[in-house]
Amino acid sequence: MNSSNRIESQAVCAASSHRPRIAFVQACWHRDIVDQCKTSFLEAIGPYGYTRDDIDLFEVAGAFEIPLHAKRLAQSGRYAGIVAAGLVVDGGIYRHEFVAQAVINGLMQVQLETGTPIFSAVLTPHHFHHGEEHVGFFREHFLVKGKEAAHACADTIGKLSALPVV
Repeated sequence: MNSSNRIESQAVCAASSHRPRIAFVQACWHRDIVDQCKTSFLEAIGPYGYTRDDIDLFEVAGAFEIPLHAKRLAQSGRYAGIVAAGLVVDGGIYRHEFVAQAVINGLMQVQLETGTPIFSAVLTPHHFHHGEEHVGFFREHFLVKGKEAAHACADTIGKLSALPVV
């Protein structure tokens, strides 16, 4: 069995185990906003049969670091799913769209290479500013994204665990 098939088989086994584990990887930039996603995710995942002990939390410096961290976690075979959360904003120095695209492409590549589902709550708002209106809006929006990520994660893990291992 080649390395890719072995890693994918580990992911399927993790997904089908009695108590599947989930990794939550969060970028530290704009932590006050992104923390809302983590809080909401941890609350919303409970009704799907998961406890706080089933979730491992990881922090990375920024969104750009999330794909490599997710890949290492997926390769470990310990996780049935990995959730990524971050906020990529235009800091005026670089084009934030390039960073956001690299992050999303990287997460998709990890998912396809390892067979471990990756769920993105990495947001890239246009014209973000640190005024109360924008910060408040995105704090609330990350609460919604956390709930959506919990639903997508639990639903996908359940469906994948029902599929035959190839």
